Amino acid sequence: MLRYALRRLLIAIPTLFVIITIAFFMMRAAPGSPFDTDRQLPAAIEQNIRAAYGMDKPLIAQYGDYLSKVVRGDLGPSLKYRDKTVTEIIAEGFPVSMTIGVASLCLAMVFGVGLGVAAALRQNRPADFGAMAVAMIGISIPTFVTGPLLALVFGVWLRVLPSGGLQGGMSFQNLLLPVITLALPQIAIISRLTRASMIEVIRSNYIRTARAKGLSEWRVITRHAMRAALLPLVSYMGPALAALMTGSLVVEQVFQLPGIGRQFVIGALQRDYTVVMGVVILYAALIILMNLLADLLYGVLDPKVKYQ
Repeated sequence: MLRYALRRLLIAIPTLFVIITIAFFMMRAAPGSPFDTDRQLPAAIEQNIRAAYGMDKPLIAQYGDYLSKVVRGDLGPSLKYRDKTVTEIIAEGFPVSMTIGVASLCLAMVFGVGLGVAAALRQNRPADFGAMAVAMIGISIPTFVTGPLLALVFGVWLRVLPSGGLQGGMSFQNLLLPVITLALPQIAIISRLTRASMIEVIRSNYIRTARAKGLSEWRVITRHAMRAALLPLVSYMGPALAALMTGSLVVEQVFQLPGIGRQFVIGALQRDYTVVMGVVILYAALIILMNLLADLLYGVLDPKVKYQ
């Protein structure tokens, strides 16, 4: 397994290289400049600023300079926040994004798996139809609708929870609405995946054999069926966790959370190339790492999987 993991990590290096290359040239191809302001700068001053950041060089030379810095772990300075580096901006926002991301995924796993198993065990019954109806609603309504609605009801009308911001730090009250908003679509997706997988598993021969041996239904489901039914979720959980940990662009904007998702939006709007590139690199690295962990977890859940 160790050799397999090392081989996958080595393969990830050219993958990251391709991602960095595409993102770099796409950002430079976008119209506008990080130095465009409402007040037109004198040509000499703008030229000096570009020279200070190395943006007066040919594009391929800028790419080579940036790539050499990334290899050394230097993501460069922010082009808009002159007193901060990209690493400092990500370090400030990542704890917030990671907290709400991991919490929302845990919440989604508990309720999503529970709904999916309940629906599968009562297939084509009212409980099944009700659970899948809730799942369809969760998938259909986007977070930019549920977020403001929850903030309006619980933050403005009822005044039981903060409607946004982190006044007082990352407390339970401040994070509850963002976590619920981020978890609702995941609950819907996980419940549907679990239901489909569980129905297939409980119809398999080894489940019939376990029941024929006289095992209790609870033991059949929890000890035998659940382990196999969760395998399709493992593939989904890798990229889902990476996406949630790097911040939801909509949720962080709606609830005014200082996470890296919001910094990514601000950086893109202001053409802050280095901040956008830093978040893209972080997201790509997390995707690769989480997919690797998902593949390794397959071997734990399914003894038939062997890593050569």
